[in-house]
Amino acid sequence: MIMKKIKRLLLKYKEVIMYLIFGVATTLVNWVVYSLLMKTSAVNMTISNAIAWFTAVVFAYITNKLFVFESKSWNVAEVWKEVVKFFGARIATGVVEIGGLPLLYYIGVKQSLFGVEGFVAKILVSVIVVILNYVFSKIFVFNKKDK
Repeated sequence: MIMKKIKRLLLKYKEVIMYLIFGVATTLVNWVVYSLLMKTSAVNMTISNAIAWFTAVVFAYITNKLFVFESKSWNVAEVWKEVVKFFGARIATGVVEIGGLPLLYYIGVKQSLFGVEGFVAKILVSVIVVILNYVFSKIFVFNKKDK
């Protein structure tokens, strides 16, 4: 009985659950790339953040298309349309990401975590960005009504 309820809930919220799983994975890709660049290179915080963001967006498009929103179309025109919308939406949230980190740092969220300067601000910005990305992907990019 309980297992049936759990299964029903998992099926009902599959998309959100998958988005959260891959959203966390995308965020981890972003954080790992950012941390590696901050720890191992002379690249500054803003450039490290931009490179981490771009890497995460590529990962996110692939996982969102295949596993979250299960977009079945491989028609070149349809894929191109998705990619343009996806990157457009991510550029919008990328502005939040790239601008939000130094803004939070500037207003005093300067705490380090795991020995990485500004990482607490990075986490806060990431939470906001994950929520915005789901909304944009659901409504504008992988909207099944458009297909």
